[in-house]
Amino acid sequence: MVECDARFEQLLLTIDVMASHTASHASAGTKNSARSDAQSSPALKSPTPSPSITTAATPAVTSKPAVRSKREAATPAHSKKTGRSAPSRTKAQPTLASHLFGRIVVMNTTPTIEDDDFPARVELGEMFQISAQIFIEGRTKVGATAVLRNPHGKVMAQTPMVCTNAGLDTWEVSLKAGEHSDVKPWEPSFSAIRRHLGLWTVAIEGWEDSYASWLHDATIKISVNDDIENTLQEGGKLLRRWSLQEEKGLLAKDRRTLAHAAQSMLDVNADISQRFAAAQGTAIARLHAEHPLRDHLCASREKEILVQRPASSFAAWYQFFTRSEGASVDLRTQEIISGTFATSVSGLERAKAEGFDIVYLPPIFPIGTTNRKGRNNALVAGPDDPGSPFGIGSRQGGHDTVNPQLGTMDDFKAFVSKAHELGIEIALDFALQCSPDHPWVHSHPEWFRHKPDGSIAFAENPPKKYQDIYPIDFDEDMPGIEREVERIMRLWIDAGVTIFRVDNPHTKPVRFWQDIIAKITKRHPEILFLAEAFTRPGMMRALSYVGFTQSHCYFPWRNGKEELQDYLQETNGDAAFYQHNTFWPTTPDILTDYIRDNGIAGHAIRAVLAATGSPSWGIYNGYELIENRQRPGFEEQLDNEKYEIKIRDWSRAQRYGIAELLTRLNQIRHAHPALMSYHDLRILESSDPNVLAFVRHINGSLTPNGMPDTVIVVVNLDGHDAHSSGIYSDPTTFGIEPGHVFDVHDELTGREFVWSGSDYVSLAPWADVAHILTVRHPHRD
Repeated sequence: MVECDARFEQLLLTIDVMASHTASHASAGTKNSARSDAQSSPALKSPTPSPSITTAATPAVTSKPAVRSKREAATPAHSKKTGRSAPSRTKAQPTLASHLFGRIVVMNTTPTIEDDDFPARVELGEMFQISAQIFIEGRTKVGATAVLRNPHGKVMAQTPMVCTNAGLDTWEVSLKAGEHSDVKPWEPSFSAIRRHLGLWTVAIEGWEDSYASWLHDATIKISVNDDIENTLQEGGKLLRRWSLQEEKGLLAKDRRTLAHAAQSMLDVNADISQRFAAAQGTAIARLHAEHPLRDHLCASREKEILVQRPASSFAAWYQFFTRSEGASVDLRTQEIISGTFATSVSGLERAKAEGFDIVYLPPIFPIGTTNRKGRNNALVAGPDDPGSPFGIGSRQGGHDTVNPQLGTMDDFKAFVSKAHELGIEIALDFALQCSPDHPWVHSHPEWFRHKPDGSIAFAENPPKKYQDIYPIDFDEDMPGIEREVERIMRLWIDAGVTIFRVDNPHTKPVRFWQDIIAKITKRHPEILFLAEAFTRPGMMRALSYVGFTQSHCYFPWRNGKEELQDYLQETNGDAAFYQHNTFWPTTPDILTDYIRDNGIAGHAIRAVLAATGSPSWGIYNGYELIENRQRPGFEEQLDNEKYEIKIRDWSRAQRYGIAELLTRLNQIRHAHPALMSYHDLRILESSDPNVLAFVRHINGSLTPNGMPDTVIVVVNLDGHDAHSSGIYSDPTTFGIEPGHVFDVHDELTGREFVWSGSDYVSLAPWADVAHILTVRHPHRD
């Protein structure tokens, strides 16, 4: 024992010296990293970093430097963390040397798309998931950590990963970049938010988990009395080496804990069970979870995550036509008097009351008279028909001019100012097309396609014809068109617009939008873009790649259980790192058969699905009034507001209860972080073909109050008949102890239920079309 005591005293002295050394060098971070495999082989050295500058002409492409590896030997000098090298922006030619693995293999890191030419995108504070395959040769155990760095290179989180599929070596982790915020771009505190935006990085560190491997084997050997002394000696030396590892988070008291355990294990005179127990105590388990011994540390190449401002993912939109809001009838002449920016304040107040934070306005520019469309898209307009606001341009001006019927530019700015007072952003429709009367037709004839007879071709989508619209032709002068569009967008940004909803961007070159968005966001990174592109998946994805923050999608046509399950998983899966779908039950262009046929219950069902199925959702006004009469032969409203001014009696909304439901849905969304992310949805099994169920869950480590947040949504998809169904879940996946029941609270009705994971619901369209259940998680110290 004298020899053991002397050795222990020397060990404690070493620990104290190391603790002092670590404190004095804490600011050095990873600068003192030990010699890595990459440093020892010229073939593995990272290329020299070049400036991280992205221009529209030369999109940035991040090269993929070789995986870095570090051998951690038994001495402190070989136990330091891997240093961080900046990713190169020059794409290297692929060679065998550039793809050499470290001792720990880290591969198939997700999300990834298009060879990582485009970064994944998340909102500030939005939970997201990273996964990778991580393994080593043989049956040796490994561990993994995700290292998240902000745009300035500072480590913001080092989060242990969890093996979710041992057979496939799949490891996963949930992260968030910064904290969720509702700060608006015009508020003074937004400057602090802006500092957190930009390209963050995530690197995966894999290592040999020597302690776990030893413990696994030792448990078996000791149970069968096989080579016990060597096993305990090996474990003692491993704990001693662990206590000496240079790890900033490993405190002096932790090192003493490890050293004492090592001393106990190396004491050949002690009882075997006591020696083995010393390596398995609660304190050792905690240190293994928080500060493990990491041998042969290997870091993956960094994956870029573009962190965008609040409302880039989590948003609630409300659309109304300025000319309809506050419109009235002249009692003397029976003429309809157009609404204005001044009267449209009522629309802002209604949106605010219902909990929406973005108001989207269709085009507010002058409307042409040549070939003006009449009611219900009639080819000939009546003398009092206002025309479609998408037939942009007249002798009064084009895209840079306010329609005089709505007011002046000063009136618009006052309207925006009122919106900002209410905490509402203004999104402006930008339809890049012209009426035959637009000033561009005369000043820039080269921007339009001419027929052989010299006339300008109007827009067509055979058999549909749009005689009141000239499409833009980009073949002759795309740079000139870009300069003009940039000028116009800056004009509206100066007037207070923070979001552009772009009409039919898929009918213009993707490169055009890439250039425009890059130029606008370079000076105004707070500006968001919504793509209204109901088109092929590839085009929709490409528009998202080049900067469209959100995208209209095919949600209105996904009404059956199976297609909804598939679409919810697609919208809330890895695809959502690149394309943020926003769910709208209806728009001025879309009124589906489902909405037509299912009445008030159908409106409620689709609202619940939209509000909980995607972080971003929107409502076109009139939804509260059950405006569901279809134009014969078309999936759009009869007496469409695109072609006329609508006068609505908003007092009727109380009859239906939809406005009250919309308000409650937005309250629920703001109260629950689980409803703010595109990356936390799982479908639940339900026994009835008309009942859909899913759960959203976020761990307590990622919520503001430190408590897990779990929301279970169950919807009866049938707007006419009641349905009962079993709902089957695995409560352990959202933090409930195995075999335990748990309390759930219905956010729509206030009722309480006790669930177990095998549960029963009954929903009737004349009572409750859905449950939105929040799990009552027990408080834990």
